[in-house]
Amino acid sequence: MSKRFNTINGNDFMQMVFAGADNLRRNVDRVNGLNVFPVPDGDTGTNMNLTLTSGVEELKRKPSAHIGKAAEALSKGLLMGARGNSGVILSQLFRGFAKYTHDMEEIDVQQFAAALQQGVDTAYKAVVKPVEGTVLTVSKEAAKHAVASARRCADVTELVEEVLKQASETLSRTPDMLPVLKQVGVVDAGGQGLVCIYEGFVSALNGVQQEDTSSFIVADAPVLGQAAKDKDIATLQLAPEAHHMDRTGPAQLHMSTDDIEFGYCTEFLLKVVPGKTKGLEFNEIHFRSQLGKHGDSLLVVADDELVKVHIHAEYPGQVMNLAMEYGDLTRIKIENMRDQHSHILEEAAEVYERAAEEEAQRSVVPAAKELKPYGFVAVALGQGITEIFTSVGVDVVLSGGQTMNPSTEDVVKAIEQIDAETVFILPNNSNIIMAAKQAQDLVEDKRIIVIPTKSIPQGLASILAFQEKAGADVNEQTMNEAIQGVRSGQVTFAVRDTSIDGIEIKEGHFIGIEDGKIVVSEPELVEASRKLLDHMIRDAEIVTILTGEDAGDEQTEQLTAYIEAQYPNVEIELHPGGQPLYAYIFSVE
Repeated sequence: MSKRFNTINGNDFMQMVFAGADNLRRNVDRVNGLNVFPVPDGDTGTNMNLTLTSGVEELKRKPSAHIGKAAEALSKGLLMGARGNSGVILSQLFRGFAKYTHDMEEIDVQQFAAALQQGVDTAYKAVVKPVEGTVLTVSKEAAKHAVASARRCADVTELVEEVLKQASETLSRTPDMLPVLKQVGVVDAGGQGLVCIYEGFVSALNGVQQEDTSSFIVADAPVLGQAAKDKDIATLQLAPEAHHMDRTGPAQLHMSTDDIEFGYCTEFLLKVVPGKTKGLEFNEIHFRSQLGKHGDSLLVVADDELVKVHIHAEYPGQVMNLAMEYGDLTRIKIENMRDQHSHILEEAAEVYERAAEEEAQRSVVPAAKELKPYGFVAVALGQGITEIFTSVGVDVVLSGGQTMNPSTEDVVKAIEQIDAETVFILPNNSNIIMAAKQAQDLVEDKRIIVIPTKSIPQGLASILAFQEKAGADVNEQTMNEAIQGVRSGQVTFAVRDTSIDGIEIKEGHFIGIEDGKIVVSEPELVEASRKLLDHMIRDAEIVTILTGEDAGDEQTEQLTAYIEAQYPNVEIELHPGGQPLYAYIFSVE
């Protein structure tokens, strides 16, 4: 039976997010498996999971019973940790949610629905050319249904269940909206990831609390999931580990270490073993009463045979001896709070001293750094490719590509390393462009220009077109034009059977991809590479080959010999790229 909530606060929202993140994490492989292309680095699930994990970490650093503040912390973590297009869209959905709830301590069903809608509006604005049949559509239809449902129900749980129902229904229809999904026989991967998150929301609202989240619940605030009441737990104190949440807070600084009566924060799990002590049976209320004599800030939550205990005690051994009469202990954690408090006071003193020093030095104006006119950030994977970009003037090469997409924060940090007035970013992958543009909006002291390169060959062509003496606007135009004059190809292996654009693909076969479209599939690497080049070369003058980790010398020699024989007027440039998963990357100009 569903729990009833007329409103939810920051604590409720945090548990929903924790549950959503946990459910997504457990379904990463399932979501990755829905990527349309059967390539070995399909990573929608990974990107969404890493993005949401970043949000959760920020939320754990800044927990709040105020839903606006909790949503803001989540949004900040998502924004900086966003990876790939799916991760950026997810960050924008919750960015809009956070903007709507900014000043609200708690929200009702109408406000929850409106926050979802503002999230959708924000996400659509962030995408230059929104494509229906994707996570955008799933989120849009779910929010639209939420707004309509909010008019007839006053229960948040019921509303979120309706959101999940509509999201799942829309997800099932994505193949009818996006032909490539229907062709391959899958639903949208990003949409499935969002459904996993909404499933977690529903489980949290129904009292299925995630392990390890109790320390992030803010004391003295209503708590979601009244499972404790349903189990007739007589008392449930919500003070546990409040001292962890703001170690430099006023309460810590205005008390003496000697004032701490119970000095050890003690936690453990008790696995009840019936009959362990003859004549003694476990009774939760009696057990809590016994423990209460040994300290304060007591939390006892029983679930079947497991009992979670948190207590501030002066003699932890006595507490554990008492518990061991009923069973076995695990996950024991004891922290000396007096030592912690002393460290807090020491840290506060150090902070005060540093602030005083900084105040004294503010009158000293540091010499301004001399900035060069231009700097470059590129994304690449493979030692050889990294060295090529460095040799042509790239200041920072971020490790990444189709797999291991760098986050928005990674891009921001790379920009900050460069002392230049204008910094050009070369994402070199269509799945990184949105994160790069998001980073562009976060840097204020430099001009940031994102050149939307979708491949390594495009990135190289773009930077080779750069002119040191030209202005930034001229260079932006020239570099964008250079992208149009190069064709990019990649050879990798298929991870599953499928059929795309009339091409039958078998697991383990080698597939040739031209500018993002699979054009050949063959059992042998060299044959797939030959056919891809035949498809690409046409009237080309130069073919550049970047060899990957899986390209053998003999295979590469066969390939170059083929080009020389079939296309004698074409110049060949051969470089060791060192990229994983893709045996060859071709650039044809």
